[in-house]
Amino acid sequence: MARIRVTKEFDFEMAHALWNYDGACRNIHGHSYKLYVTIVGEPISDSNHPKFGMVLDFKDLKHMIKGPVVDFLDHSLVVYRKAEGETLSTLCEMYEKVHVFDFQPTCENLVLYIVEKIQSLLSSDIDLHSVKLYETATSFGEWYADDNN
Repeated sequence: MARIRVTKEFDFEMAHALWNYDGACRNIHGHSYKLYVTIVGEPISDSNHPKFGMVLDFKDLKHMIKGPVVDFLDHSLVVYRKAEGETLSTLCEMYEKVHVFDFQPTCENLVLYIVEKIQSLLSSDIDLHSVKLYETATSFGEWYADDNN
């Protein structure tokens, strides 16, 4: 049977600051992110299966990604651990959703973080094909499985 790609789109709002950056993005600022997740697999061939003909129900893909990725990042502030100090401690006390990561929260690194999260959630018969993350309407980072084999 043929393998089919299935894509789901997500939106979230997130703020970040780039530690030690030499431009305006070193300051806390936010983006309206658009995330595209594409999986690939064979449609279910068992006509008795309730998901017959689907690689994965779009609703199931949505629930799989929404909580651990989209809801986790939505309306949060993401900063690099090296930025820790009195200011970061104050931010963590002032706001509920401050995530401190072991990586610089660039669009590129956020893509890799999202890829790792999603790959841990997929069953063995479905592969992650690509992740595309728009930081602005005209700027995005993307990951393709074929580039990483």
